[in-house]
Amino acid sequence: MRLQVETIVSVPFDENTYVVWLDDRDDALVIDPGLEPELILECLARHGLTVAAILDTHGHADHIGGNEAMKRAFPEAPLVIGEIDAPMLTDAWANLSAMFGQPITSPPADRVVNEGDIVEYAGIRLEVLHIPGHSPGHVVFVHRATPAHVFGGDVLFRGSIGRYDFPGGDGPLLLSGIREKLFTLPDDAIVYPGHGPVTTTGQEKRSNPYLRGTNPL
Repeated sequence: MRLQVETIVSVPFDENTYVVWLDDRDDALVIDPGLEPELILECLARHGLTVAAILDTHGHADHIGGNEAMKRAFPEAPLVIGEIDAPMLTDAWANLSAMFGQPITSPPADRVVNEGDIVEYAGIRLEVLHIPGHSPGHVVFVHRATPAHVFGGDVLFRGSIGRYDFPGGDGPLLLSGIREKLFTLPDDAIVYPGHGPVTTTGQEKRSNPYLRGTNPL
């Protein structure tokens, strides 16, 4: 059984949604449904997939904008998010959409998770890591295979890190979480970020300017 990952990029924030499934199954995870849910639905239809669960790494609008459409299409699929960020789903000011003049809300969470929890849907087992700093309740979902797959939201990017100037942001906390929780994974762990191209933990250890030696925070 091989893990399949397809990326859907939504405008206007170039946010990455991930459709994840095992190649011998016809159900999938949708991680961080973005603001163009029709593209996600097209991907699912193209591969003949249904949705077993909707996972949100955090509660910012660009990562939850497609939740309602996913729940409408697949009402039995549980919506899962970190416990601390769960209130952001239904509050347009908390999820930052109101400040951009386009209020967005999502259905409430069906399940909330915390550090060390395990989620298992569509035959895929994921460990939850709580890595705050971009948002207070940001979680990362780790599939501990060989190599590991990290669905990291807005924590670690290729050559960068998530913003920490939003309400509830904390740069030093974000950096410590990356070092203590992501950089302890094998160097070949594949990181699927919320924006931009895929990277690995090893590449970011070696070259990320925010995480080498004295950081610029």
